[in-house]
Amino acid sequence: MVRETVMMPSFWNNIIFIIKVCNPLIHVLRLVDRENKPSMGHIYEAMDRAKETIANAFGGNKEKYESIFEIIDKRWECQLHQPLHAAGFYLNPQFYYDNAEKTDTDEEIVSGLYKVIQMLEKDRDKASLIIDELSKYKNAEGIFGFNMAICQRKKKEPADWWITFGASTPNLQKIAVKILSLTCSASGYERNWSVFEHVCQNKTTMLVFF
Repeated sequence: MVRETVMMPSFWNNIIFIIKVCNPLIHVLRLVDRENKPSMGHIYEAMDRAKETIANAFGGNKEKYESIFEIIDKRWECQLHQPLHAAGFYLNPQFYYDNAEKTDTDEEIVSGLYKVIQMLEKDRDKASLIIDELSKYKNAEGIFGFNMAICQRKKKEPADWWITFGASTPNLQKIAVKILSLTCSASGYERNWSVFEHVCQNKTTMLVFF
């Protein structure tokens, strides 16, 4: 029975389907769960990249991955997608400077940043200073424009980068370091993927023989 099952083309098609979907998501969960290393500045981009990888794995055929994306989006919205993740993405020089124009016109990301600034800085005058300083970061002015700061954008951890090169914007620097120093845990998310598991159940039924 086992031999017959393994020899069936549908068995291996199901295995390939599972790998295409699960590998990118496992990467995100590992990133979220690295409690010894700050991950707040990486989660937003990691989820976007995971979905892009899944779509490419199915040749861009939306019918093949649409139901999976619906589940991912549902979990992302209620569990992983928070203003802090958007703010972390914006303040991460590894990602921001690669496509600053697109990021600055993304309402979801920008509004997430502003919400976090309001949450962390209750004083309106100080919050205004942070917003004013934001333009220096966006335009790579002051120390941000030094060659060493540019070279270290993708080499240093985001929080360390801000500690090292953020003196031109001291108020924004404090907020950025606070956000980008946050760690996460996947323990609260891993047990809540039952819906995803249900969708894949038909794909994995034959695996019970092992």
